[in-house]
Amino acid sequence: MKRLLFIYNPTAGKGAVAQGLSPVLNVFTKEGWLVTTYPTQGMGDATRAARELSPQFDRVVCAGGDGTLSETVTGLMDLEHPPLLGYIPFGSTNDCATTLDLPRVPIQAAAIAAGKGVPRASDIGKLNGKPFVYVAAFGAFTQVAYETPQDMKNTFGHLAYVIEGIASLPTITPYHLKVEYDGNVLEDDFFFGMVSNAYSIGGIRIPKSEHVVLDDGLFEVDLIKKPVSVADLANGFQTLLGPNPSSAGARVHFQASHLVFTCDKPIPWTIDGEYGGDDPVNEVVNCPNALVILRGK
Repeated sequence: MKRLLFIYNPTAGKGAVAQGLSPVLNVFTKEGWLVTTYPTQGMGDATRAARELSPQFDRVVCAGGDGTLSETVTGLMDLEHPPLLGYIPFGSTNDCATTLDLPRVPIQAAAIAAGKGVPRASDIGKLNGKPFVYVAAFGAFTQVAYETPQDMKNTFGHLAYVIEGIASLPTITPYHLKVEYDGNVLEDDFFFGMVSNAYSIGGIRIPKSEHVVLDDGLFEVDLIKKPVSVADLANGFQTLLGPNPSSAGARVHFQASHLVFTCDKPIPWTIDGEYGGDDPVNEVVNCPNALVILRGK
């Protein structure tokens, strides 16, 4: 019988994973899987479970928010031959579900993870050696995702990020950066930067996401220049999220596979919505086709 490791975060999605556990396991069993369940006990536990237990299984499926998927991927990236990965989204924002075209109905997502999904190779990023699935970012609002309390996320969902983001406005400061990428160099003041491989960031579909390719070995890179007024700050984000990104000249966009960000002070980063460290020099690399992940289509 085929063996499946099911890693789930019991606190994600207002505890909805634990409440819906029986129907999900029933889907796996009907598809012929012998399932071993592992409820995570805290931050980093999914990484340890994936790294230490996965070699014994034919497939790994994780359930929770984007952070649970990111932790599971981090563990699998330590393996020479990682098994196929499935994902059941239960989080507040679920950017990865949008990118992987997964339904928000757990039983439907479980069916995809159990056998109906399409296995496709996916690029995985690394920030200073730490894997990330869909985004590494610095600057304005990026600390909001990992500083927002879990109970607030559970109560208000995506609105919690917006509330905390507004509260962080007075603390925004720009970084003077030299950015080296694939043989090119640029230098300027930026208050936000994002290296991504996704269709949706923070619950918002990114401009021209139809051109994003998850297995082409390239990141989408967006840098927003320093604002000089509150109006410029608003315009910078409108430029990032609007249909005509280059209209205000505040957004620098390009594709790259390898980047080095150099600053005269440490830069706090988030990777997949969690704290990613703070160093004055930060290297971001694309690991092409590193994992095979089940997608909805």
